[in-house]
Amino acid sequence: MIIIEYILLGFLIVCAVSVSLSKNLLNSILIYMSFSLVMSMVWICLESPDLAITEAAVGAGVTSILFFVTLKKIQAIRQEDEEDEK
Repeated sequence: MIIIEYILLGFLIVCAVSVSLSKNLLNSILIYMSFSLVMSMVWICLESPDLAITEAAVGAGVTSILFFVTLKKIQAIRQEDEEDEK
């Protein structure tokens, strides 16, 4: 069980560093979503299911949807796609 916790903590560190180094906003949101899902697994390993459910629902669910809607409203998703094509 300890090995799984270390793997999850390592993945959290990788996600945190890659979010800050990512230049694509859409990729940053997807990495943040995976960070929240891994954090919910860490909460399960720490025997705190109520925090795990909250982290999965709010962190990976609601917050990510709000980020996607915000990027769509400011038309950042379409602009990044056009820049990648050029």
